[in-house]
Amino acid sequence: MERGDWVARYLRRIGFEGEPKPDEATLARLHRAHMLSVPFENLNIPLGFPVETTLETLFDKVVVGRRGGFCYELNHLFGHLLKTLGFKVDLLSAGVWSQGRFGPPFDHLLLAVHLADQRFIADVGFGDSFREPFPILGEARDSLGVAYRVNRRGETLVLQQQKPDAPWVDQYRFTLEPQTIDAFQPMCRYHQSSPESSFTRRCICTMATADGRTTLANGRLIRTTAGTRTETPIVSEADFRAVLAEHFCVELPAEVSLTPLRSINEPSPKA
Repeated sequence: MERGDWVARYLRRIGFEGEPKPDEATLARLHRAHMLSVPFENLNIPLGFPVETTLETLFDKVVVGRRGGFCYELNHLFGHLLKTLGFKVDLLSAGVWSQGRFGPPFDHLLLAVHLADQRFIADVGFGDSFREPFPILGEARDSLGVAYRVNRRGETLVLQQQKPDAPWVDQYRFTLEPQTIDAFQPMCRYHQSSPESSFTRRCICTMATADGRTTLANGRLIRTTAGTRTETPIVSEADFRAVLAEHFCVELPAEVSLTPLRSINEPSPKA
């Protein structure tokens, strides 16, 4: 596929209008457009389809097929778009904070984008996260009042999030050493196959909205709008398909049974 056609189709996919330039304003617009258009989701894993990280496969899935993905997919593809547009981009390794500790290296893939004499942290593959990049070792606050910052902790950097009237919470720690996509393959295989991975134990599809977030998880549609949260149980396969199509523009083939998605999303019994 010609470079111009590849870029044009990607930009249409995320609803980006205008002429992209390798500058801070364009980076912010591209990142925000991606967060509002492409869901963070792991549907292929419980459905038994392998997660592949070649650029051709990712383009077919995310752009042509209008699907989403997780970090190894979304940030790798978005990073390539940025490089194609003239940005200098590094793939970075991170360990995600979970259950009182940080995960191992390559647990998460994020991006560092070089602009003038600064590096910006960019990440369209972490679900509920910042909507626009900001300078590494800087701080940002989005329109919904959620703050983000990166601070140095020993030899690593730590991304933190602070929701309104709440304390700062660690998200992941990372280093600035550039990596290749091949270095992430062992952890990518782990997250789609190990019973210890959260991605094999639950199904999630989530996407930012202009005034909040919409999430399908644990057998419920969860919508947060201007700080107000509502939950709706998803009972049937037809309802599951309707929710994916209406809220995430995801349409899975009719011949693919969604039973694995529904069973893995069964709500836990209340005590």
